[in-house]
Amino acid sequence: MKKIKIKKGDQVLVIAGVNKGVKGSVLKVLYNLNKALVEGVNTVKRHTKPNSENPKGGIIEKQLPIDISNLSLMTKEGENTRVGFKIEDGKKVRISKKSKEII
Repeated sequence: MKKIKIKKGDQVLVIAGVNKGVKGSVLKVLYNLNKALVEGVNTVKRHTKPNSENPKGGIIEKQLPIDISNLSLMTKEGENTRVGFKIEDGKKVRISKKSKEII
């Protein structure tokens, strides 16, 4: 399994797929599937039967995970960047490859 460099709460840009160019925040990372849930990305409509959570049933909007390879981390300035690592004060920290700042 590959090391995932994106974490919950990061701002990301979708670089491939139907939602290309959309920016959003990571809600959850699914490490075993190599995917992430991103706010406002890959939303689908699902028809549901009535159940205890939704007594009427009907059509609900749901977010599906997107593959990590289709995401790029964004810096504070809003440009996409790759992630590197650096040891600082005995701790391993993530850095932006473009601006060399700590993420």
